[in-house]
Parts: sequence; C-alpha cells; structure tokens
Amino acid sequence: MKATELAAVRAQLARALDWEDAHAGFQTAVRGWPVALRGKVPRGAEHSAWQELEHLRLAQRDIYEFCVDSRYRARKWPDDYWPRLAAPPSAGAWTSSVAAFKRDLKAVRRLALDPRTPLFEPIAHGDGQTILRELLLVIDHNAYHVGQLVLLRRMLGAWPKR
Repeated sequence: MKATELAAVRAQLARALDWEDAHAGFQTAVRGWPVALRGKVPRGAEHSAWQELEHLRLAQRDIYEFCVDSRYRARKWPDDYWPRLAAPPSAGAWTSSVAAFKRDLKAVRRLALDPRTPLFEPIAHGDGQTILRELLLVIDHNAYHVGQLVLLRRMLGAWPKR
C-alpha cells in the first residue's frame, strides 16, 4: 500500500471513531442527559444510561490498553466491563466517565493517525489481532452502545426535540 493510501486509511479510521454521518454520536447522545434519569432502567431495557456509559468507557479503555501495553492482562467478562449498580455512585461520576471516555477516544484517534502504528501486523501479545481490527472494534462497539444510549433516552422521553 502506498504511503498516501495508508494515510487516507488512517484518516478515515480516525474520522469514523466519532462521526455522525449516519447516526447520533457520543456527544449528542450524552449531552444534557437528565440527572434523574441516568440510573433508570426503562421497562424492556436491560441497562441504565449509567451502565451503558460506563460499559462504553471500560470497553474502549480495555481495547486501547490491549493495543499499546505489552503487559496487558485480559479482564473478566462481564464483571469487569459492566457496572453492577444502575445509578452513578456519586454526583460527579457521570461527568468523570464522559470526560474519561473522550480522553481515551482521543488516544485511540492518535493511535490510528500515528504513522508508526503498524495497522496490519499482529499484536505481539495477542492471538492474531491487529491494530486495524481493534480500531474497527472500537468504532463498531461504540456505535452500537451509543445507539443503545439514544434508544434509552427515547424510551425515557428525554431525547431532545428537533
């Protein structure tokens, strides 16, 4: 692959991490979420917004650490990926989680754009995964759970009117 083609692939991956071309993005989904509804699990749903947000944060962080840390140790599924409590444990937990998610998303974007990142080589401490695969996993996983946040917000009657 030519350097210009590889740079274009990197740019597209970085853009896809939080684009809103076909659906709402993370910031749109969480902005202005009513405090009283953050821990509510609507009828027919499995998780609250808090649990979805924390799952997004935890999973994205885990994938990033897998990509960059040769001492990475797998976490236990599902215990280490989903908070047990439906509601945030403190008043500032939601804001902290949103900020941490955004910081980690920037780190994932830097990884995608860094010309030193070997997109196609297997990760040494993995079992065949590549950075490209992990970036696509972050894009896919985040889009799915942002969609879950949008659905929860609609179910709770808290989706902003357009």
